[in-house]
Amino acid sequence: MEAINQTLSILLPTIGGLGIFMLGMKYMSEGIQTIAGPSLRNMVSRVTDNRFAATATGTTFTLLVQSSSIATVIMVGLVNAGLMKLHQAVGFIMGANIGTTITGWILVLKVGKYGLPIAGISALVYVFTKRDRLRFIAMALLGLGLVFFGLELMKQGVEPIREMPQIKEWIQQLKVENFWGILVCVGVGCLLTFAIQSSSAALGILVAAASTGLVPFPVAAAVILGENIGTTITVVLASLSANRTAKRAAYAHVLFNVIGVTWMVFVFPLVIRLIGWGIGAVHGVNPLTMQYKDFENPLQYASIITAAIATMHTSFNVANTIVFLPFIRQFTRFLEWLVPEPEQAEVPHLVHLDAGSVDSPIIGIEQSRREIIQMGKLSVEMMTFVRKIGYEGPWDEELAKRALRREEILDNIEREVVAFLTEVLQSNIPQAIVEEGRAQLRLAHEFESTCDFLGSIIKELARLRNQGLQFDPRQIEELRELHDKVFPFLVEAVQAYETQTPISEALAKQTSRDIAASIAQLRDQLLNRVVETSADPRLTLAYSAILTHYRRVRAHILNAHQALSGTKTQPRT
Repeated sequence: MEAINQTLSILLPTIGGLGIFMLGMKYMSEGIQTIAGPSLRNMVSRVTDNRFAATATGTTFTLLVQSSSIATVIMVGLVNAGLMKLHQAVGFIMGANIGTTITGWILVLKVGKYGLPIAGISALVYVFTKRDRLRFIAMALLGLGLVFFGLELMKQGVEPIREMPQIKEWIQQLKVENFWGILVCVGVGCLLTFAIQSSSAALGILVAAASTGLVPFPVAAAVILGENIGTTITVVLASLSANRTAKRAAYAHVLFNVIGVTWMVFVFPLVIRLIGWGIGAVHGVNPLTMQYKDFENPLQYASIITAAIATMHTSFNVANTIVFLPFIRQFTRFLEWLVPEPEQAEVPHLVHLDAGSVDSPIIGIEQSRREIIQMGKLSVEMMTFVRKIGYEGPWDEELAKRALRREEILDNIEREVVAFLTEVLQSNIPQAIVEEGRAQLRLAHEFESTCDFLGSIIKELARLRNQGLQFDPRQIEELRELHDKVFPFLVEAVQAYETQTPISEALAKQTSRDIAASIAQLRDQLLNRVVETSADPRLTLAYSAILTHYRRVRAHILNAHQALSGTKTQPRT
């Protein structure tokens, strides 16, 4: 019974502390992401070819999202979408590895015992404030408080282990006195991170154990190396359904960390001596030789060894990046050789959206915006197809089939966009992002519906051709002129959304009225021709149906303009 109680006294606070720690990291990440939303979105759209800039972007991005896993999963999505090249992704990965080391330095702060009050006060502000920015600042601070409170609970959980001879003896067998011992410790860190799927949580457990004197600094330093390998599993999983280039980016993350740990193992004794000397110069105590029992104040011991662990984590990733930076191009070519071109073309699929982006709603909303832009451009392309097929030269069967395939693609994209945005909008996000998400849902529907009716025009023209009928030159000219009035109306909406240029609702309504007047005039002319001539009724019905389709296209484009201007009116059909 005593053994059970002792085990529970270890497991309950450790597991509870770990859960609170991970929840704190999540809240801190979401709060910082929301506060820094515009900066994050600009980073996504402004990744450059410069290796140093790409590395700096990866570092800053990960500092803001507080998670290398989120950063690298989003990176896979960007590569998968063609928004980031492979060599840019390699630089981004290097920067993300540096950025993730901030977690260790956060834990160095001497505010452990204040974690619960920080969380409590921040929670009150978060619950009662009505200002979005203040609410998400409070969320970030709430996360910070929970991180420290969770760490304190984990420390309390592992503290009794020091009095348990069997477990203490097993831990003491972990030594880095030889090459094999270093590899064993690296393996422990790798397995720990692999098991809990979070390098930050693994670091928290390590710091908690080291802060109580259970794990000496040399062992902790080797475990840190292993955690850098274990964290790569997340990006590998994210790449399983991605395209070839995204898989290369995922393998780049794995190889970068594995190669880095490999060469670091060989210089490990020298590195920890240098870190020991540096920490000793700052704190007056060398972490390689200090003993927990020699400290009257346990907090001082915890502060020193946490600083040493954070220094090791940062030093490894910075050094590894410096080693790799000159060889990014060569490394990229090796990845292209490692993952060769497929024998058959990859099946095209919706590439701008990635499930991992839901963990970062700010980035998710930006990636869905890219997909909406793509929908708009496909709609514009569809209109050019209609003009070529119906009003220019002879009938092109292949182009007609291609256009109708575009319609099917738009249907699929709309379904995926709606599913993706629905999940994003269920996250804890500010009202401005909610409004943008709603606008995106509306635009997705309008662009898809536009293509539906453009497809109906092509089908109407195909039906006439199959019946051996065609419009006379005057009717073709009338429809072409109408088409050329609708086309710039659509182009304006797509370009305005892509460039984020404000749209005049009054001007859009006037253009819509002019197009509607043209359609009404053509319908009157059609009725006059029916009375005055003996036109084939099938041609009359087809012409009338095409005018109806253009009227609906015009209505959906006007709805898109109103969505861009923020008008909350009922969509027109």
